[in-house]
Amino acid sequence: MMVKFRVNRFGCIGHLDTRTAFNSGTVDIVTSSGPFTVLNYVVYVFQYDSTRGKFKGTVKAENRKLFINGKSISNFQEPDPANSKWADAGAEYVVESTGVFTTLEKAGAPLKGGTKRVIISAPSVDAPIFVMVVTHSKYDNSLKIVSNASCTTNCYAPLAKIIHDNSGMVEGLMTTVHAITATQKAMDSTSGKLWHDD
Repeated sequence: MMVKFRVNRFGCIGHLDTRTAFNSGTVDIVTSSGPFTVLNYVVYVFQYDSTRGKFKGTVKAENRKLFINGKSISNFQEPDPANSKWADAGAEYVVESTGVFTTLEKAGAPLKGGTKRVIISAPSVDAPIFVMVVTHSKYDNSLKIVSNASCTTNCYAPLAKIIHDNSGMVEGLMTTVHAITATQKAMDSTSGKLWHDD
């Protein structure tokens, strides 16, 4: 049975989720969104991903839709999830990958539109957080909104669990070397943050 997903923001996480879906054969991406999405550029960055390499299928944009391997994916330009017709496009599940709608209230907007579940791809202050290998067995199927934690947590926590399970671990210290993200600037330019302040 194919599970129908919507990717809310077609950025790095959205690309990864979409590629994974197409490789799995069990997940169907039916719609994506992004208020500033230029589909021709999405085609380019999806096809020639600097991190994951060239996509081994076909990608094109036509009539405000994305076509991956001939499969049509509707694209919505609505910035507010509360105003989107999530379920109208057939999306049963939403991957919330904007990094903006991370609370139960904000991430829950798709549920009002008929979506069954929301998975937040970032840490949340109030949604239950699950990390595969570490806490996934505590997942309760009655939960409608969950967080998959941060990329750093997903890298560190499984290793910490192995060390703890085999040798015991009281505390740990880690250093993260992170690539520049969309909110960080490599050069001086306009930004929503005063990034030189202490």
